[in-house]
Amino acid sequence: MIIVLKPNTPSDQIDHIVARIHELGLRTDVSRGVKRTIIGVIGEEDVLRNAPLRAIPGVEEVVPILKPFKLASREFQAEDSVFDLGCGVTVGGGALAMIAGPCAIEGEEILLEIATSVKAAGANILRGGAYKPRTSPYSFQGLGEDGLKILRNVGDHLHMPVVTEVMDPRQVDLIDRYTDIFQIGARNMQNFNLLSEVGQTKRPVLLKRGMSAGVTDLLMSAEYILAGGNKRVILCERGIRSFDNSTRNLLDLAIVPNVKGLSHLPIIVDPSHATGRPDLIPAMSLAAVAAGADGVHIEVHSCPEKAMSDGPQALLPHQYRELMQQIRELAGLFHKTIPAARGVAP
Repeated sequence: MIIVLKPNTPSDQIDHIVARIHELGLRTDVSRGVKRTIIGVIGEEDVLRNAPLRAIPGVEEVVPILKPFKLASREFQAEDSVFDLGCGVTVGGGALAMIAGPCAIEGEEILLEIATSVKAAGANILRGGAYKPRTSPYSFQGLGEDGLKILRNVGDHLHMPVVTEVMDPRQVDLIDRYTDIFQIGARNMQNFNLLSEVGQTKRPVLLKRGMSAGVTDLLMSAEYILAGGNKRVILCERGIRSFDNSTRNLLDLAIVPNVKGLSHLPIIVDPSHATGRPDLIPAMSLAAVAAGADGVHIEVHSCPEKAMSDGPQALLPHQYRELMQQIRELAGLFHKTIPAARGVAP
């Protein structure tokens, strides 16, 4: 439910309305505009059916929301969300987040080599996994905190915000020291304890769609983070399970305009994990931008045959450079920009 207040409602009346809702056992999210304030009511709305909220001074309208994702909905916020990711990089509102880097952090020298090349090509966010969720327990699991230190050093050296995956609520505090953006992987999209934990932080969260998750499932997972107080959630389409084995997953580009009709949150596309095929990544990246995506997430490695994780789906640096030129030209047709990473990371 959303409570719309009258223009220029004084603070004491707003506090009274919030207190009354809390008395009913519900939580609130207050969004203050220049002249008007709205209050999102979080919790089971059945308790409000007999509560005369319109009788409270300052209340202009009470709007029920039928969608289960309240804070992520267009009803709660009509305009697109725009987030500052650090180093002058924003996402949403026509600004594209171009995330690139290796699947796993393997060492400082090779990460710096890859990062230097992707930044020169136009990438504005550096990715790299320090903790790797692998299907086999015998596969490379990442460098852990040593990998986080490498990622932070390279990001600071190149003035790029960095993103890395967090897999467990117990890792949140550690990873928070090194990263600018938390990534929640597809396998953890419905790890509600983890979602609630990152919801208590101030870091932006890149939330990947689960392999068998519907649109509502994805938005409900985002709701967990938003309900914790963290408003900076970026959704990511990375392909879903399919009967077709010619690609790694099925890239569902329809989710981009679908989500944009339902939610104000930005959504990006990861064609690397979706297709698993470097030959398909360029076409799917361009299609994602044309569909309205707020960015593209691509794996890049200088020597894929020696990569310790997901080498077969990585682009070479020169391939990424060529693709970025095409994306830049296409983005201009849709009046979108690619902010350049600069300055000092937060």
